[in-house]
Amino acid sequence: MLQVALLQISAHAADQEANRRTGDAWCRKAKALGADIALFPEMWNIGYTAYAGCPNLLAAVGREKPVERAARVRWQAQAVGRSDPFVTHFQRLAAELDMAIAVTYLERWPGGAPRNTVSLIDRRGEIAFTYAKVHTCDFDMEAACTPGEDFYVAPLRTAHDTVDVGAMICFDREFPESARILMLKGAELVLVPNACEMEANRLSQLGARAFENMMGVALANYPAPQQNGRSVAFDGIAFTDEGRSRDMCVAAAGEEEGIYLARFDLDVLRTYRAREVWGNAFRRPHRYAPLASMDVRVP
Repeated sequence: MLQVALLQISAHAADQEANRRTGDAWCRKAKALGADIALFPEMWNIGYTAYAGCPNLLAAVGREKPVERAARVRWQAQAVGRSDPFVTHFQRLAAELDMAIAVTYLERWPGGAPRNTVSLIDRRGEIAFTYAKVHTCDFDMEAACTPGEDFYVAPLRTAHDTVDVGAMICFDREFPESARILMLKGAELVLVPNACEMEANRLSQLGARAFENMMGVALANYPAPQQNGRSVAFDGIAFTDEGRSRDMCVAAAGEEEGIYLARFDLDVLRTYRAREVWGNAFRRPHRYAPLASMDVRVP
């Protein structure tokens, strides 16, 4: 059994030191509960705080007024690097606790604007991968971010087994291509840091990603009132050995702050993936050319 702790916890706005201390404390609680992986909500170092002074965020790309430009610059200045104390603290903590940690932050990026990032740290304190959100919300403040360029999957060794883990961040999960690419790269489990309302449609959508790719997904969101909580996990096993439909949900939170443990039976998942028809079993990629077209039209 693999246990993922969904850290549905409140951030201290952009007080990075307070967020570091709070994150440390909740990771220790997760370890005490038997977690193999602790998963933070999106952009934990600054609590996904918006930058003020930009009433028209779309216009803030290249056409800012001075007050908007100043607000954007202040927000971007809160970014941290992978070798900065905020990240290295959680590397040391992962090694101390013998537990993997998926920590999220606004990442300073040498190529330009910062990135919305998650680093998966293994239980030895090494970074297994660092993923930057590909589908940034360019209709909102993330227009001030640099989108990621690829999706990553890495083998993560836990105390009991090795599992192939990938990640997508919030808006990424609303594009089926994100989860499909991770499945094609071998992901058995996908971690999803989140910072938006998880209502019925998005919850169903995430379940569909698990179902159609036969992989576990685990999402951590902020509690109310910062968001609405409802962190959730699906194990990707839609049918029993006898062919009966089953509920894939292995963890479902309410709105309140807390740790929610999601348990994944890797042996059962792997047996299911070997026998069932979804994922990559019967795809027809030679018929999917429009998916790679650069032509963008309205629905």
